[in-house]
Amino acid sequence: MAKETIAVNREKFDQVILPVYAPAQFVPVKGKGSRVWDQQGKEYVDFSGGIAVTALGHCHPALVDTLKTQGETLWHTSNVFTNEPTLRLASKLTDATFAERVFFANSGAEANEAAFKLARYYASVRHSPYKTKIIAFHHGFHGRTLFTVSVGGQPKYSDGFGPKPADIVHVPFNDLGAVKAVIDDHTCAVVLEPIQGEGGITPATPEFMQGLRDLCDQHQALLVMDEVQSGMGRSGKLFAYEHYGVTPDILTTAKALGGGFPVSAMLTTNEIASAMSPGTHGTTYGGNPLACAIAETALDTINTPEVLQGVEIRRQWFTEELEKINRHFSLFSEIRGKGLLIGAELKPQYQPKARDLLHAAAAEGVMILTAGSGVIRFAPSLVITEQDIREGMARLSVAVGKVFG
Repeated sequence: MAKETIAVNREKFDQVILPVYAPAQFVPVKGKGSRVWDQQGKEYVDFSGGIAVTALGHCHPALVDTLKTQGETLWHTSNVFTNEPTLRLASKLTDATFAERVFFANSGAEANEAAFKLARYYASVRHSPYKTKIIAFHHGFHGRTLFTVSVGGQPKYSDGFGPKPADIVHVPFNDLGAVKAVIDDHTCAVVLEPIQGEGGITPATPEFMQGLRDLCDQHQALLVMDEVQSGMGRSGKLFAYEHYGVTPDILTTAKALGGGFPVSAMLTTNEIASAMSPGTHGTTYGGNPLACAIAETALDTINTPEVLQGVEIRRQWFTEELEKINRHFSLFSEIRGKGLLIGAELKPQYQPKARDLLHAAAAEGVMILTAGSGVIRFAPSLVITEQDIREGMARLSVAVGKVFG
């Protein structure tokens, strides 16, 4: 018997999906490179990158080939067994970073959950069961599980869900004095994004990052870096910590790791990993061969001089166009970020219209994001062409004129 045909449109979303999102009115159905087409065939230039996920654009040929090949070979085994793609990907991640051990999961939140649990467990096993304090930062974002949303410094995401995990302290970002005031021998970890994403595309200063490393060393606390959004070439280096000359104890990555396929990883050292044993933590899908094969191809493609060096060139093209818009409309107070994680902060009087600009941009055929209360965020493909950048920014300029002109 033939399957019933179900009409699929934006109205269907309001009928069948839990109302925790407010998606755009158009429905994308096809993507190639940095272009997307909706149900009506309208074309968009994609500057959102699936929120820093599609780092190689849509349907990159190498990722598609790997998906097809591995999809016809082996999808899943569970962690009762290991598999070849998992071992290859783990080896390449440790070869490319400070790390010696890897734990695979499916999302950034799961990787961060594992990182925070590891930090507390390591402190308990190696130091004291009372060494449980986690220091995190206002406007930080680390995921949507109860633990990660509690470590994140945005109460709007964590309030209303009952008692939160205890012993988590939030202080202002880039304020080393505030950290010094609360860190002590009960602190197990300091957790931060090297570049705050949801909080407004704000990079840590070099002095702040080095100061955190020193404080963690003094108090036998672990420095945990959430590179879910800033990692995998987004900053112009494979991981943003490399810009600072500071080595974390635990690092998480997701989003672009699979180029659009759900996969995440937590990286750490042999010493810290040694606190764990079989059964201490786990996941059903994490490290499955299909995800890891695709992530291996994404890593092989991104971790090359051609791609990483090209990030800064593309940032310059974006910056040129944003400055051109700003000269005409005097719209932005600051353009910041690193690499192709770019935040253009609207002047205070324009911030209430940030969402209006998103909708106007979509109407003109360009997909952008917001971050924080009034920051326009760009997280495009790392290999986006100059033509796509110039054309997309021309469309954005039209949208700006309609909203703010």
